[in-house]
Amino acid sequence: MADQYAQSGEDGRPTDIPAIRWDEPPEGPVLVLLDQTRLPAEEVELVCTDASALVEAIRSLAVRGAPLLGIAGAYGVALAAARGFDVDEAAIALAGARPTAVNLSLGVRRAQTAHRAALAEGGGAERAAGAALAAARRLHQEDAEASARMAAHGLALLDELLPGGGHRILTHCNTGALVSGGEGTAFAVALAAHRDGRLRRLWVDETRPLLQGARLTAYEAARNGMAYTLLTDNAAGSLFAAGEVDAVLIGADRIAADGSVANKVGSYPLAVLARYHHVPFIVVAPVTTVDPDTPDGASIEVEQRPGFEVTEITSPQVAVSGAGGGIPVAPLGTQAYNPAFDVTPPELVTAIVTEEGAVSPVTAEALAELCDRSRQVTI
Repeated sequence: MADQYAQSGEDGRPTDIPAIRWDEPPEGPVLVLLDQTRLPAEEVELVCTDASALVEAIRSLAVRGAPLLGIAGAYGVALAAARGFDVDEAAIALAGARPTAVNLSLGVRRAQTAHRAALAEGGGAERAAGAALAAARRLHQEDAEASARMAAHGLALLDELLPGGGHRILTHCNTGALVSGGEGTAFAVALAAHRDGRLRRLWVDETRPLLQGARLTAYEAARNGMAYTLLTDNAAGSLFAAGEVDAVLIGADRIAADGSVANKVGSYPLAVLARYHHVPFIVVAPVTTVDPDTPDGASIEVEQRPGFEVTEITSPQVAVSGAGGGIPVAPLGTQAYNPAFDVTPPELVTAIVTEEGAVSPVTAEALAELCDRSRQVTI
């Protein structure tokens, strides 16, 4: 089950509501999410009391972004265990909620493994639930630490590629604190540049059809006092042509073993533009996003979203009655092509930045070495 309640400052300014948190009210443990479908109009929390509610929150994009999906998946397993539900059944449902983001299944598996290990040791249901929750909390903390390291590595790479500062960075979708246990991935690099006085302008793609850039990245940029400008996705080409972009920074939902990058649809055209205009195209993502079991870009399953996301426009402030609850912008019965992601081949990626450092040029061998180094550090 899920419930919603709004929180906002009395003076109308944004509050510091975390993207995700575990809570234990008297009636039992819950997972509380900042409902990203309601931003920026309202800061509303979505309270999940079982895994099925979390699955729906993931599918509806109330919670989203690769690192945060991993954290949510782990907490979802812990929630099922704490509430006495079938943990394996919950894990299957959670892992399948969105197929492209590899972190979701990794987070689910991590908490599920901890739960099974505790049961195998004879600790009982309560102890096993505690082990799953501890695993989720560790993952949450690790992601926050990884975010800080990615920001440092990314900023160092920007300074190497673009000495002198005054960076004008173009980003796509949302990659800040709303997708992370910390301050994000690609957005965290831009934020670090801003804090160091080296960000001249953050160009924010709207990111159609669900406007994660307009609704979420602009929201985070404004909260952090960054110099930013919003543009429609199809205006990016004119920015490149005018020489107004120094680097493109995006996140990733899955990186194949060969370095192919699946990210929010619209990322691949930016990579093509960046290559033509000799602009660095940089992917920032945790090592957990690299999937050695996915050999190449063609092997990445790309999630197909409902057509009404394209044929309608939704707003949390407007009561309407389209098929998906939005305002129709196309004739009734219009068929829509709506992939959630596209795949950028490694030859168009200047560098992949992770918490363990940057890989450039992007090759299967370099990625494998990075992953091996990360596993050694973890062990």
